[in-house]
Amino acid sequence: MHSNIRTSAISSPSRRGLLRTALAGTAAAGSVLALGSAFPAGAQPVTDSRPVTPQEAMRRLAAGNRRWATYRQEHPHESPSVRLRLTESQHPFAIVLGCVDSRVPPELVFDQGLGDLLTVRSAGEVLDEAVLGSIAYGVLELDVPLVLVLGHQSCGAVGAAVHADETGEQLPAHIQYLAEQIRPSIDRDRHGEARVDATIDAHARRTRGLLAAEPDIARRIETGKLAVVAARYQLRDQRVRTL
Repeated sequence: MHSNIRTSAISSPSRRGLLRTALAGTAAAGSVLALGSAFPAGAQPVTDSRPVTPQEAMRRLAAGNRRWATYRQEHPHESPSVRLRLTESQHPFAIVLGCVDSRVPPELVFDQGLGDLLTVRSAGEVLDEAVLGSIAYGVLELDVPLVLVLGHQSCGAVGAAVHADETGEQLPAHIQYLAEQIRPSIDRDRHGEARVDATIDAHARRTRGLLAAEPDIARRIETGKLAVVAARYQLRDQRVRTL
């Protein structure tokens, strides 16, 4: 997998310029979402102030997920004035790398609105050049302070990868590529559904590690301007917990 994603897509100035040209014109199990320590359980009201630190961004996501899980969504930032303001620029406060699963849309899971999240989705949160370039754009060009890798319960891509690994079965077309990227995360100490469940967490952590090792991302982390966090969404209780 390293050979597929370890390129100059993030660090190359020429590629950064291409990203800017192509994208700048677009209106383009632990404590629940804790970053180092647990946050207060009470939901915080949505404000128009953009979180500028990883800790502030995590608190905003945590509050939104609590609203979602307790059926108290606010559906923020959908008003005509917000829509008009966003025609001029965007300033998302978090990047969420999630699965394509229809049950885990980040804006709903975190009760966020227009302009709040830069969402990147691929089956099983698999990294490739397009995913890396999208995340790099948010980090380097939009100064987003938080990247959240969001795995989820009952991930079909992970289940397919585990099944293919156990049986030697060749999966259809490009689905085999997904399985090959997930395979290094397979937890071989577990069996059955427990193996799939453990691999979901292991793969989110591994993806987090690969992202954090990218040179430009690593430099942002070292300065404290950026955090890359792995988390998991539980379908049963709709809660997100860091890993």
